[in-house]
Amino acid sequence: MNTLSTSTLAALEEMLQNTARSAPPDFLPIQLIGNSTSTQTIGHLNPEFISYLQESLEKHPIPLISMGNDQLSIALGRPKELSQSLYQLADTMRAGGFIPGWRNEDFAWLDQNGHKYFRLERSAFRTFGFRSMATHINGYTRAHTLWLGRRSETKATDPGKLDNIAAGGITADETPWVSARRELWEEAGVPEKIAESIEPIGRIHMRRPIVGRGFHDELLYIYDLELADHFVPNNQDGEVSGFIEISLAEAAARILADEFTSDAAFVTADFILRRSK
Repeated sequence: MNTLSTSTLAALEEMLQNTARSAPPDFLPIQLIGNSTSTQTIGHLNPEFISYLQESLEKHPIPLISMGNDQLSIALGRPKELSQSLYQLADTMRAGGFIPGWRNEDFAWLDQNGHKYFRLERSAFRTFGFRSMATHINGYTRAHTLWLGRRSETKATDPGKLDNIAAGGITADETPWVSARRELWEEAGVPEKIAESIEPIGRIHMRRPIVGRGFHDELLYIYDLELADHFVPNNQDGEVSGFIEISLAEAAARILADEFTSDAAFVTADFILRRSK
C-alpha cells in the first residue's frame, strides 16, 4: 500500500466535513403540512423553476399542492393520494423541461422513523430536493487496492466520472441491503454468493445544490466487500464503461483531482481514512 501524506489525509478529512450543505437562501422551501407539530421542510425548489410552477398551478391546480410567495406547501394525505398529487406535480415540471432523465422508476420518501409517506419518479427527487437513498459499495482486495467503475458516457448524471465498484439508488420497494446486492450484480457482475458477504459500515448524508438543476439530498448507505485477487468486475447493465484497480494513494489523488462523482468521492474518502488509521 502506498503511503498517503499527512496533507492528503487532511484534505480528505476536510472534504468529509462538508458533505451536507444548506440549501441556498433563494431556494423556495417545500413543506409537508400536517398538524401544528408535524409540519416539516422536506425539499427545496430552485428559484429558476418558481415562476413556471406558479403559472402552471394557477391554470391547473393539483390536489394537496399549493404555492405561496415563501413556500410550496404539500398537505399531508394518505400515501397513495399524496403520491398521485406529487406525480401530477412532477409531470407538470417534466413538461416544462425541468426534470431531465425520466427513468420510470420510483423512489420513496421516508420520515425519520422509516415510515414511507409517498413514492415518486426518481429523477424528480433532485428537482424538488426531496431526500432519497442510495447504496455504495467499496470493492477492495487484500493487496490494499480498490476497484472503481467509470460511469457510462450516456448516463444523465455525471457521465464518465469514477464511481464505486457498485452504487445506485434504493428503489421504493427495496431495503439498502437488497439494493446493494442488486447493484453489485448489475454494475459489476458480482455473484450472489460473493455479494452476500458485504459488510454494513455506516451512512453519509449528502446535501448540495446542483447548478441549473435542483438540490441533491441523499442518504448514502455504505458497504465494504473484500474481493479475491483474481476477481475482475464485469458490467451487466450498460451503465458502467469499464473498471480500474488502483491503490488507495492513487484513489485519493483522483478524488482530489475531481475525477469522482461527488457521492463516490465521499464514500471512497471515508474508506481510505478508515484504512489509513
